[in-house]
Amino acid sequence: MIHLDGSFGEGGGQILRTALGLSLVTGKSFSIEKIRAGRERPGLLRQHLAAVLAAAEIGAAEVDGAYAGSIQLSFKPSGIKPGKYHFAVGTAGSGTLVLQTILPALMTASAPSHVTIEGGTHNQAAPPFDFLEKTFLPQIERMGPKIQVRLERYGFYPAGGGRFEVEIEPCGMLLPFELAERGHTSKPKVNAIVANLARKIAQREVDAVAVLLNCGMEQLRITETKNSPGPGNVIMIEVASAALVEVFTSFGRMGVSAEKVAADVAAQVSAYLASDAAVCEHLADQLLLPMAMAGGGAFTTAEISSHARTNMDVIGRFLPVSFEVSEGRGAARIEIIGNRK
Repeated sequence: MIHLDGSFGEGGGQILRTALGLSLVTGKSFSIEKIRAGRERPGLLRQHLAAVLAAAEIGAAEVDGAYAGSIQLSFKPSGIKPGKYHFAVGTAGSGTLVLQTILPALMTASAPSHVTIEGGTHNQAAPPFDFLEKTFLPQIERMGPKIQVRLERYGFYPAGGGRFEVEIEPCGMLLPFELAERGHTSKPKVNAIVANLARKIAQREVDAVAVLLNCGMEQLRITETKNSPGPGNVIMIEVASAALVEVFTSFGRMGVSAEKVAADVAAQVSAYLASDAAVCEHLADQLLLPMAMAGGGAFTTAEISSHARTNMDVIGRFLPVSFEVSEGRGAARIEIIGNRK
């Protein structure tokens, strides 16, 4: 039994999600206390509980402490069961984070799986569906699995109610790779989405980004949709390079002007382009676990967040790997060193 302190490091839900994913992969049981102690509302929220229950179903696990508000949990898996699954968060909590919890197990399972997830697809403090589809999963496919995702319905905070489908063709062993340089970068592509809201909000956002990033009309797009249970707004900027596509986002919210929302995402893009890093802060954090499973690999990122450092510590409790970090001007390099088993 591996014992984890949920208040360690950044003290968020990533500690729990990483532990769940690696518990399924390795078959090692774990217990965790002080869950999300570093957050304003500690304990299991609905999206964390959904991740626990999803992992328990896939791993035929014995679980103690799986209820809303719980600050401690024990998890004992008994084997991965690939197949057809449907998971519902029940709120606007992130469905993409639920997928990232169970994906490590299903992408190395003995047979394909089909997963349907309902909940939030586009909300703050979680990777939006577009990031999953265009940034994260293409890098996972470089390791061997084949994963197709399809957005069926948007789910914005606070209404939620989004839905997406996932087809997973697993591989026996993940292959390590390096992502040290991004190479030639194309002009950014801007897309402002408004769900059940006025088009003028999106227009103000793309107009502001066009000025801040010196974009031409061919780089700007507005998407209007009613395929969402509630209202929502997000502006996304794709930065395609020879190595990957990064997706940067900023969400519209009450009391914040469209121009401020646009300035937030433009600043993210500018900082990324000004660095020598191949991957952004968020992708850096999410590559750690699959690369550790592969037993090797390396990438560069602008800076190493406390989120990533916490994740490294948890991964090291389950897998025989170490992380070699070298920080320099313009980029930091993380190399995963270990024995594949």
